[in-house]
Amino acid sequence: MTSLQTPALYTLKRLLLVLIGAVLMAFNLKTFINAGELIPGGFTGLTLLIQEVCLRYGGFRIPFSVTLYLLNAVPAIICFKVIGKKFTLYSCLMILVCGILTDWMPSMFIDFIQLHDTLLSSVFGGILNAVSIALCLFAGATSGGTDFIAIFISEKYRKDAWGYIFVGNCIILGIAGYLFSLDKALYSIIFQFTTTAALSALYRGYQQRTLLIITNNPEAIYTLIREKTNHGATSFKGFGYYEKKDRVLLYSVVSADEVSDLIIGIHRIDPAAFINVIKTEQINGLFFHRRKD
Repeated sequence: MTSLQTPALYTLKRLLLVLIGAVLMAFNLKTFINAGELIPGGFTGLTLLIQEVCLRYGGFRIPFSVTLYLLNAVPAIICFKVIGKKFTLYSCLMILVCGILTDWMPSMFIDFIQLHDTLLSSVFGGILNAVSIALCLFAGATSGGTDFIAIFISEKYRKDAWGYIFVGNCIILGIAGYLFSLDKALYSIIFQFTTTAALSALYRGYQQRTLLIITNNPEAIYTLIREKTNHGATSFKGFGYYEKKDRVLLYSVVSADEVSDLIIGIHRIDPAAFINVIKTEQINGLFFHRRKD
């Protein structure tokens, strides 16, 4: 593969992931979410809520796509300026395609799936929703709305913001439960919880891990960490009581999705290295993060 082909293939990969994510999200809206009469939370759920309010209390239906676009306009502008231009443009492509498909995709898919159990709709709809969001994140984009907000918080404060987004979604669902059906709102909370749990398992790009590495070859291992992740490390001298030998402890914090490759590389350098991987909740200080664009 030549250097000229690499950017083109990477762009094609991003486009495919975003388009597949948009199709899956629209399909989910027309099937599991529609069949279960769920409010999925976020700007998508807020769009559905606005549609339902207009229909029940105003007697008219507004297009899903138009409402979704209007809600995402301000967050998209902020992300365009703060996060990155390509990231925002790919995200807008996802929102555009998802909105169009949701308005025009036939409703016959509900009968095709033949799923009329609300709990099953909540669980499997939540999983499919997480998959569609994860595909966008893998492409260096997002599904928009509260995801824009979550990405902004993660970029600026280096914190996993999905839990906070879940709380905000619950507030939206509480309003839906008050206005319409409480049981559907509770099922929607199950949907959103499933989405949050599945997304945390599928995508770990905004999570960090602390590596504690006991080794006899600290220089080579630090070089590996530096070259593969651009993160630093701190060494501590110690004494290994099991073998009665002086040892070196390397301390480093890396992104969660970099851990597997690092462990393989470390054991190639030092097969006897002892590695402890710890989940990191929050980082205060300098931490390298690759830009979206």
